[in-house]
Amino acid sequence: MPRLAVTFVRSVDRLNYGVGRFAMYLLFVLMAILMWSSISKTFFNPSLWTLEMAQFVMVAYYVLGGPYAWQMESHVRMDLFYAKQTPRRQAWWDGFTVIAVAFYLAVMIWGAAASFSYSLGITWGDPGLFGLSWPEIGRLERSPTAWRPYLWPIKLVMLVGFTLMLLQATASFIRSLATLRGETV
Repeated sequence: MPRLAVTFVRSVDRLNYGVGRFAMYLLFVLMAILMWSSISKTFFNPSLWTLEMAQFVMVAYYVLGGPYAWQMESHVRMDLFYAKQTPRRQAWWDGFTVIAVAFYLAVMIWGAAASFSYSLGITWGDPGLFGLSWPEIGRLERSPTAWRPYLWPIKLVMLVGFTLMLLQATASFIRSLATLRGETV
């Protein structure tokens, strides 16, 4: 394989490994939030922020841990036929699957980017001169709950997580190509 491809795969693996190890600790943050929620509901006035913050942390845990799970091959896989295939045949299936997943992830990134820009208050106005439209900066989007947190941080986490997943998918595709060529990365 070309040195650039090998460097890309190793860099993506290193990045997703670090982010995934960080995401694993978010589970402890989630447990602390839920414990505080239980304590405050029992002994004090219930906290307004605990449910929504727990949801945000769970989204970050799931989205940032996904590329790490793919890298470690710990995601759920239907192994009825796959496990009995030769490594070369598995590489064909992996390559085909990555192409389908990459299309899905591209759509998810596009939607996450649009949602993130909307949460920052960036919308595109009516086409003006020569059909161009200019961004209109508005208010930052907030949750409609009583706590009313800003939504841009969690939408940024989703955008970053989907991008990391697409990078990991690309690295997996390069690994499949290397396997088909009889090489290892």
